Amino acid sequence: MTSPYSDQQAYTELRAWQRKMQQPPTMLNRLARQVQGRLNAFLPEKVHEAITTAIKQMVRGVLFGSTHTTRKPVLELPLAEREAAVRTRVKYYRNTAAAEGAVTGAGGFLLGLADFPLLLGIKLKLLFDIAAFYGYDVKDYTERLFLLHIFQLAFSSQHTRNEVYSRIADWDAYRHTLPTDVHEFDWRTFQQEYRDYIDLAKMAQLVPVIGAAVGAIANYRLLEQLGNTAMNCYRMRYFRANPTTEVL
Repeated sequence: MTSPYSDQQAYTELRAWQRKMQQPPTMLNRLARQVQGRLNAFLPEKVHEAITTAIKQMVRGVLFGSTHTTRKPVLELPLAEREAAVRTRVKYYRNTAAAEGAVTGAGGFLLGLADFPLLLGIKLKLLFDIAAFYGYDVKDYTERLFLLHIFQLAFSSQHTRNEVYSRIADWDAYRHTLPTDVHEFDWRTFQQEYRDYIDLAKMAQLVPVIGAAVGAIANYRLLEQLGNTAMNCYRMRYFRANPTTEVL
């Protein structure tokens, strides 16, 4: 059985993460967005198109992901054991992504471009596994949309992060307002925010010589961040569903 300390530790980490998610954009955040805009202007349009296409495919993969092999939801398991399993999966996908980033980063410009769809696929598989370990069935359309919101929360500017966090924090109510038509989902904002967020970390991967090191480090950190974000999003749902486990 999970110990009170395990739940207390998870809850303490969750509260610290929640405060971070709700912070207002700083001057550094705004400066980063300006720098990002200038960097984007230097890239060929074909590069932007390739990235956008990869992100569109990822979105469709989440929403219509019947082709993905998914785990069955894990039921009747203490939180500590769920999170131990999640951390193991995060470590596995994190190392896989780092290796993939090193290989594609060392392969020059064209192979470097291939990293974007490959990395998206790794992130997607990680989210599907995490959902199952926390006991949620991604065959449910709204659960797949929840994964998209986790993704957006992990890889967005602080301004957008504030908005997305408010939806996730009240997901049980918000899910009933979701459109039944998948085309009504605001994927344009989703993909643009994701591109702007990762470009600063990933564009250097296309540079010869340093590409391999940049690719490995960037992918490692991006998977670590996604895993941490997903864990805390599901912790919010866990403690809301099990309020007696909270230690205030």
